[in-house]
Amino acid sequence: MTARSLDHCSEDRQRADSRDVRCDAGATAAAEVAAGTAFVVDDEPGICNVVSLHLTQLGFEVASFHSAGEALAALERRHPDIIFLDIALKGSDAVEVLRALGEQRYSGVVQLMSGSDAGLLEDVRRVGARHGLSMRPPLHKPFRADAIRRAVAADPLDGQRQATLVIAPKLALSLGEVLANGWLELWYQPKIDLDGRRLVGAEALARCRHPRHGVVAPAAFLQDAEGDHLTALTEVAVRAALADWAAFAACGANLRLAVNANVEALTKLDLAAMVREQRPRHETWPGLIIEVPESDVVKDVSLLHEIATQLRIYKITLSIDDFGEGFSSFARLRELQFRELKLDRSFVHGCSGDEKNRAICRAMLDLARHFGVSAVAEGLEEEADVDALRAMGCQMGQGYFFARPMPKSELLSLLGAPAPPDRQWSQ
Repeated sequence: MTARSLDHCSEDRQRADSRDVRCDAGATAAAEVAAGTAFVVDDEPGICNVVSLHLTQLGFEVASFHSAGEALAALERRHPDIIFLDIALKGSDAVEVLRALGEQRYSGVVQLMSGSDAGLLEDVRRVGARHGLSMRPPLHKPFRADAIRRAVAADPLDGQRQATLVIAPKLALSLGEVLANGWLELWYQPKIDLDGRRLVGAEALARCRHPRHGVVAPAAFLQDAEGDHLTALTEVAVRAALADWAAFAACGANLRLAVNANVEALTKLDLAAMVREQRPRHETWPGLIIEVPESDVVKDVSLLHEIATQLRIYKITLSIDDFGEGFSSFARLRELQFRELKLDRSFVHGCSGDEKNRAICRAMLDLARHFGVSAVAEGLEEEADVDALRAMGCQMGQGYFFARPMPKSELLSLLGAPAPPDRQWSQ
C-alpha cells in the first residue's frame, strides 16, 4: 500500500502517518450527517486514525481494526451501520471479508477504499454485491474528507433507520414463521421517470416487523425461502398492492405498483380470479406489474406466455427483473408477453464511468426499444449514472439516489407534504 499526499489541516493531523486521506477545513460538519456506528478496517494505522477522526467528528461511534480477523470477531458483538474496508490487508483481503459478511448476513453498508486501480476496486465491489451486501461506490485513495461525509450521507444512518430496519448478527427467520405470525408488511421503493424526475410508480418489497427485533430486512427471512411459502408471500403482496393503490391515489398519486413473483407462484395462484375480485374499480387505475426474475423466464416460456396473456386482460403486465443476468434467455424474449425490462444493478452501477457497463446498458436499452417495452434501471445511487442512463434513453429508475424503500405510511406522508429542497423527484 503506497502512502500519498495529505493536505494537513491541523498539527494533530500532521502527526498521522497516513497520506491517503486529504483534509478539508469545515468538511466534517457533524450537523450535516446523522450519527451511527462505524468500523474502519485498514492495516495502515495512519489511515485508520484519519478516517476514524473524520467519522468521529461526524458524530459516529467508531471502532478501528488493523486486521480482518479482529473486525470479524467484533461483528459477533456489535453491528455497525457502515464498514470502511481497505481491499488489501495483512494476512487477508477484502474478498475474504466480504464472503464472511455475506455469511453473517450483514445488513449495513460497506465502503471500499484503496489506492489500487479503479477496475479492481469495482470488481471487488461487485463481489460484495453478489454476496447480498449494500456496497457504496468505492473510494480511490487519495480522497478528501468530504468523500467520507458523502459516503455516509449517501445512505442516511440516522436513529430512525437503526430503530426500524435491522438484522441482528446471524438472525435467521423462516418465511413460514413470518407469515404464520402476521409479521409481514410491504414497503415501497419509488420508481421515477428520469426525464421529468417525476414519481410514476413503486415496487413493493417484503419486510418483517418482528416483535423483538423491529423491522427486519429480507435477507433474514427470504434467503432460503421456497415453494408454498413464496407462493403465499406473492398472494399477500398482490392483495396488499391492489388495496394500497387507493390510498396513494387519494393523495393525488396514480402509481403503477409492482410486486415480485417467481414462475412457480404464478402457476399455482389463480391471479386472474384474485384480480377480478379485488382490483380497484376506478377507471384511472393503471394496473399492476408482476416482476419475474430473468432466471425464471426460460423455465417454461409457453406456460408463462399463457399466464401473461390472461393477466393482460385485467391490466396486469409482466416485467423481467434483473435483466442481463441470464443471457441465454435473449433469443426467447419475443415469445413472452412482457412490457418492462429492469436492468440489473450490477450493470447500472458505475455505468457513467465504466465503458463495459455503459456498453451493456446501451445494448439492453436498444433491445427494450426493439421490443417496444419500458426500461427501468435498478440500484441507482449516483447522479452521474442517472444522467448517463437518461441520455441513453432509459425511461425510469429506482434506487437510493431517489429514495430508499419505506413503509406505506411514510410514502403517504411524503405524498401529502411539500417536497423538501434536497429531494431528487417530484410528485
